[in-house]
Amino acid sequence: MTTSETRSLLRHVLGISAAALAAHPEQRLNATQLERFNALVTRRRAGEPMAYLTGKREFYSRDFVVSPAVLIPRPETELLVEIGLSHAGKRVLDLGTGSGCVAITLALELKQARVTAVDYSAAALAVARDNGRRLGATVDFRESHWFSAVDGPFDLIVANPPYIAEGDRHLSDLHFEPSSALTSGADGLDAIRQIIAEAPPYLASGGWLFLEHGYDQAVAVRELLKAAHFSSIEQHQDMAGIVRVSGGCLFSNNEYGKSRIGIIRNLSVTTQVGVNLPPLQGEGWGGDGVLRGILPPIPLPTSPLKGEE
Repeated sequence: MTTSETRSLLRHVLGISAAALAAHPEQRLNATQLERFNALVTRRRAGEPMAYLTGKREFYSRDFVVSPAVLIPRPETELLVEIGLSHAGKRVLDLGTGSGCVAITLALELKQARVTAVDYSAAALAVARDNGRRLGATVDFRESHWFSAVDGPFDLIVANPPYIAEGDRHLSDLHFEPSSALTSGADGLDAIRQIIAEAPPYLASGGWLFLEHGYDQAVAVRELLKAAHFSSIEQHQDMAGIVRVSGGCLFSNNEYGKSRIGIIRNLSVTTQVGVNLPPLQGEGWGGDGVLRGILPPIPLPTSPLKGEE
């Protein structure tokens, strides 16, 4: 346990800011406060995350309430928000909202957008709704297993689904967080497969789907998007240079082929995931540091999209 964590717990128990604690270091805890502080220290020494002890975590410069019912927001997930902001339309859907940090941030940053957020966990939705009320965001929160309780079409769908493989050695460090928000099958891709396969009927023509995924899943997710007839496939790196978000655009039948530009930020996919990506046709670097190229032809769907029967 670090000195910084000790001070954070002390501020939490006293209900004061860092500046106030620095200005009055002589302040003493009463018996109730001391008992509470010692209990929090014991829990922290047992490995419980600070966010669960203090009940909050900062995300996109806002404080979100968290509990063991939800995954703790990570800084790398802010990348999903940034990408969503640059591709958003009038209707936005956040799948597996958890604490609501992505949906609420999008709603607050996109004043004209109608944001829907779903989670199958009633306990998680209670946390998300609390965050929405507290931060003044207008979000339609629904209890739903992915798309089961929503109606499209949406211009943008974002998701930070579970993507860790069952049995992954990193899970031992995450045992305080809900396993249902972390693991997804033997290879960690079960939820991502389902979302990509089921998303097309819920996307407007020209709508975008973006998913956060694991550090070693970029190639697999790209292939899943291609197989589902997504075009304009993009893959974005987080601050550590790891491809963390992939997505693509979906066109109706008569619009397939109009846009097949593939984008890979900073060309570090090969070195990060250890697999050579299939080459794009006519690939080349632009002045903005983005590699672009024309994807190979994408076959037309054999069945009509929703609304085109």
